[in-house]
Amino acid sequence: MIKEVFKPHGVIPAMITPLTKDGTFNESATRKLIDYLIDNGVHGLFVVGTTGEFYGFSLEEKRYIFQVAMDQANGRVPIYAGTNAITTKETVALTQMAEECNVDCVSILTPMFIKPSQKELYMHYKTVADNTSLPIIIYNNPPKTGVNVNAETIAKLADISNIVAAKESSGDMTLVGEYIRLTQGKDFSVLVGRDTMIYSSLVYGASGAIASCANVAPRLCADIYDKYQQGDLEGALKAQYQLAPLRIAFKYGTFPAVIKESLTLLGIDAGPCMEPCGPLKPEERAALRNVLSEMELLR
Repeated sequence: MIKEVFKPHGVIPAMITPLTKDGTFNESATRKLIDYLIDNGVHGLFVVGTTGEFYGFSLEEKRYIFQVAMDQANGRVPIYAGTNAITTKETVALTQMAEECNVDCVSILTPMFIKPSQKELYMHYKTVADNTSLPIIIYNNPPKTGVNVNAETIAKLADISNIVAAKESSGDMTLVGEYIRLTQGKDFSVLVGRDTMIYSSLVYGASGAIASCANVAPRLCADIYDKYQQGDLEGALKAQYQLAPLRIAFKYGTFPAVIKESLTLLGIDAGPCMEPCGPLKPEERAALRNVLSEMELLR
């Protein structure tokens, strides 16, 4: 049982993990990126998720990254940690390790490669929840995993005290809406993972977004949420329109290359992606530079 209800909200960057040229974790660049994001108004930081290339780090490397994030954030914003694995056993182990690092919350992607049933998904998350006191976000991303958590399963999982939120990244607004509708009154947050849908999801009742684009345009992403909460709907919608071209530019290169190359173009040391994901082609980089220039992000 958690001691108090943790309510994920706001714009939370799905942080990239800066790497050195030889592909190892770049601690100094990570600390600078954390300061950049917090200074630009984000409401939390999500480390070692999909954008953070979780699949390429060992348990001990993840532990170190969690510790660095906690140290650098120093309580300024909550730290959300990705504890994704295929098996329930490994997911429990990763989540308990994250708890040892004193993170504020974990985000757990559905198992990938295998195709568990809805009952199996329910038991997977319930077992993890039973073995940690940390708040848990269910992370649904069927385009990446081939597994979809339906709204009825989310509603059942929302009854478990330390399962506090879902991140929905399918891009299906109807599914986002059903997550929200079926968890009304359950002290449960729904966060959107598709950056073009932040405003529309807030209108429907979402609590915020875990957004890859917030690495590159943290203030613009935070403005969508902040202005909406302040009642400046026109300003929030304008910020959403301004952000859209960056998310659409993800078509250039292999994810998360566009995010890392965007940061590099902004003068922020992101490093390469883990192989086999390579850099953008020259024509893709030129197109991305044009997007960033039109968004007035390039100095």
